[in-house]
Amino acid sequence: MIEIKNITKNFGKLKALNGLNLELNKGECIALIGPNGCGKTTLIKSILGMVLPSSGEILFNGKSIKNDNDYRSQIGYMPQIGRYPENMTIGQVLDMIKGIRKSSEFLDHDLYEQFQIAKMLDKKMRTLSGGTTQKVSATLAFLFKPQVLILDEPTAGLDPIAAEILKAKIIEAKERGCLILITSHLLSELEDIVSQIIFMQEGNLILHKNAEELKATTGQQTIARSIVHLLKTETL
Repeated sequence: MIEIKNITKNFGKLKALNGLNLELNKGECIALIGPNGCGKTTLIKSILGMVLPSSGEILFNGKSIKNDNDYRSQIGYMPQIGRYPENMTIGQVLDMIKGIRKSSEFLDHDLYEQFQIAKMLDKKMRTLSGGTTQKVSATLAFLFKPQVLILDEPTAGLDPIAAEILKAKIIEAKERGCLILITSHLLSELEDIVSQIIFMQEGNLILHKNAEELKATTGQQTIARSIVHLLKTETL
């Protein structure tokens, strides 16, 4: 699905990504974790075509994404902080994105309905709470039934019920064969969702492992404890 081949990204003297090689496959829900500044955001933006790597190549379904914008129509992206035109209403933002995507395929209104977005269509984006903005972002990410979902801290700011609705939707997408890449600082929230773990540090890939294998190898019951165990024993 997505192949990352020897990707390096330099920002001046800072090496944000250092020769990363990854294979990300359909039907996997992958947690992308690591300390602040480890390169997670740069990797995501490189996949999205928002950052141009200094060297290396990214393939989407076997085709290089360089000079290709069409592949992005197959990706649903939920940013950590959604930034939308402040004077537009929720309804106007939804219509704008639908117009940009020009998708004639069946739209997935599941989150739209479960988050009761219809009741808020006239609210301007500048008046929304962080949690409501997250609901709009999640709705847009899933709306076009993408092959790939990239979710950056997806449950941040959501109330417990909304967070459970979103997690159930993520599991459903995984079961229908989507590739899902999630970043989160709350590993406990990912426990029942993710099938693989990618751990990065200082632009380097430290670990890419099946979640169940990781727990079995470390003898720990959770992903979070497994990562902490590896960090303490310096076996990453």
